[in-house]
Amino acid sequence: MECIGAIDQGTQSSRFLLYNKLGNLICSSHVPVPQSYPRRGWVEQNAVEVLASVVEAMHTTLKEMQDRNQKVAIRAIGIANQRETTVVWDAKTGEPLYNAIVWMDGRTKGICDEVIANYGGRDGFRSVTGLPVSTYFSSYKLQWLIENVAEVAQAAAQGRCMFGTIDTWLIYNLTGGCQGGVHVTDVTNASRTNLMNIHTLSWSKDIMRIFKAENVILPKICSNAEVYGHVNMKSIPELAGIPISGSLGDQQAAMLGHRCQQGQAKNTYGTGCFMLLHTGTKPVDSSHGLLTTISHKLGPDAPVNYALEGSVAIAGQGISWLKDSLEIIKDPSETETLAASVSNSGGVYLVPAFGGLLAPWWEPDARGVIVGLTLGTTRAHIIRAMLEAICFQTADILEAMKNDADLGNLSCLFVDGGASKNELLMQMQADILQVRIERPANLETTSLGAALAAGLGVGLWTYQQVFEDLEDRSVTHTFVPNIEPAAAKVMHEQWKVAVQRAMGLATLMPGD
Repeated sequence: MECIGAIDQGTQSSRFLLYNKLGNLICSSHVPVPQSYPRRGWVEQNAVEVLASVVEAMHTTLKEMQDRNQKVAIRAIGIANQRETTVVWDAKTGEPLYNAIVWMDGRTKGICDEVIANYGGRDGFRSVTGLPVSTYFSSYKLQWLIENVAEVAQAAAQGRCMFGTIDTWLIYNLTGGCQGGVHVTDVTNASRTNLMNIHTLSWSKDIMRIFKAENVILPKICSNAEVYGHVNMKSIPELAGIPISGSLGDQQAAMLGHRCQQGQAKNTYGTGCFMLLHTGTKPVDSSHGLLTTISHKLGPDAPVNYALEGSVAIAGQGISWLKDSLEIIKDPSETETLAASVSNSGGVYLVPAFGGLLAPWWEPDARGVIVGLTLGTTRAHIIRAMLEAICFQTADILEAMKNDADLGNLSCLFVDGGASKNELLMQMQADILQVRIERPANLETTSLGAALAAGLGVGLWTYQQVFEDLEDRSVTHTFVPNIEPAAAKVMHEQWKVAVQRAMGLATLMPGD
């Protein structure tokens, strides 16, 4: 059986999936990836463990196919990855110089404040990178590493500090590591470093100097669908020689998996929440707190497509917080039943700004609040408020998209991600947005996007096949608004009041 392999390396897990030539999922595996929190607001991962989890997922999927007595011929492998997460390693040894700093890590606030003061305010880089100043992006993490980790500073001074996001780290190691591994990234991941000019698709030397990265070895920027190199890793000899020919940041991969055309939008409900609107072949500048980013470039000679994006730090992770920190649920699946046991949140609003707020607020000093508590408040009300918070944060982003892109009324929103399985959450989302929600039969849109890019990269599929012919994309469920627009507007305005209560709270808290 001819198939395409897809690595989906996320914040909380790594997966390896196999798709057949029709774009249908035939096998997958899942390996958790631990995170560490050395200080308040810091989030790290061991880059070697991230790589090991991918290799383990590959072995597990291949073994399952073997157990089924099904032989497969893997034509190519594509990668979708958590974006902005920053890895630095030694060019001579191939070993990490420090833990990977995860995209949601907030330690670089001081650097951001200095940049805002010295380089044109929060939007000083927007004309070049499409991004506001934020702890979210890789350049700030890289500067912190150079300034605070002696091994990184020394390696950079000696010209042996290699930099990359997770896609780069995986491709480098899968193709041989320090023994000839390929050092590349793709345009979607590069667009999230705050080091790439999104108009020329090249590293900005001026911005590299600002972030003290002149001597850091940056990867070559490639398209999303081309052969970067071939698997050459001793621990997976069964995959030796297979081309790696697709790479996208996970949210752009999901957008490709949905086959979003210009004017269409998708929202992924994962650890965070990520809504992207396809804006076509010209970038749309944002004046309402969104990101101008690359949607895809499906081949070296293919046109660049752009998107507007709104990123929410806490979505599914908020549900994990209810389970692991508050311990008011034992399993995430309980949230739907418990939240449905009350007709509304009882006036409770929960703003999960645990490490600040991303789009459209970009407020690193915000902290989580629960407002509207009474003696009648129950855990069901708090759980429902957490689900509503996911929806309200998405509503903030859609409002900004309408303003930036002169969008008018969005006809529908495509959804995916683990939390999109929650029927109540999706109905709440339709109500609060006043938009039809379409959830596809295949929720694995992120890995599917990586597989589609890889197939394009080796010529297994044509562009037309990817966007028009492959796979049954019938909708399993459509959610339509069942409350009046006026009621939705009142709820959203009350949410915004709660958001203001969260602003600036970090400055009132004691340090570590």
